[in-house]
Amino acid sequence: MLAQKGHVEIMELQEGIAITEAILFAAGEPVSVDRLSEAAGIDSETVSKLIGQLERKYNVSDSGLRIIRLEDSYQIITRAEYAPFIKTALEIKRHAPLSQAALEVLAVIAYNQPVTKAYVEQVRGVDSNSVVNTLAERGLIEEAGRLDLPGKPVTYRTTQAFLRSFGLNEIGQLPPFPDQEGQMRLDGLYEEHEQQEEPEI
Repeated sequence: MLAQKGHVEIMELQEGIAITEAILFAAGEPVSVDRLSEAAGIDSETVSKLIGQLERKYNVSDSGLRIIRLEDSYQIITRAEYAPFIKTALEIKRHAPLSQAALEVLAVIAYNQPVTKAYVEQVRGVDSNSVVNTLAERGLIEEAGRLDLPGKPVTYRTTQAFLRSFGLNEIGQLPPFPDQEGQMRLDGLYEEHEQQEEPEI
C-alpha cells in the first residue's frame, strides 16, 4: 500500500514538473511564482520546488535549456554556448522566402493599415497570430499604436523594410486594390523583385 502511494506521488511530481515546464516555455518571458501557482493550481512553495527539480533535470541531461531567476520570476532560456547556432538558425529563417500566408497577411495590412490582428483574421478567416509575429520579427511590419477600445488592441503597419523588399519607394506604389474576387496580389510583385535582388531585411 505504501509502495503504491509512493508511485502516485512520483507521478504527481512528474506531472507537476511537466506543467511548470510547459507554462514557462509557452510564456517566452519571466513568469512569477504566483502566476505559475495560479495557472498550475499548485501552491507557491511546491512550485519553487518543481522549478528546482526542472533545473536539475536540464543539468543532468546536458540540455540546451536552463532556468534563470529574476526576482520572484523564472524564465526558460537557452545556454550561452549555443548562441552561435541559434543566431545562424534565426538568420536562415529571417531570409527564407515568404509563404503564401505571409503574403496574404502583408497584403491585408498594406492595403488597410493600420490594422489589428483581429482585423487580419476577420479578412482571412483563419488564425493569423503566428504569421503576424513572424512578419514583425522580419521587420516587414511594426506596431503603429493601440486603439482606444477594450483591451487596447495593437495596430500594425508596414515598414521601410517592406518597401525595400518589394521594390517600392512609397506605399502609394502598391498594385491596384485587390480584384472583385478579393485576391491580394502581392505575390507577383514579390516574386518579380526577388528575381532582381535579395530582400534587404
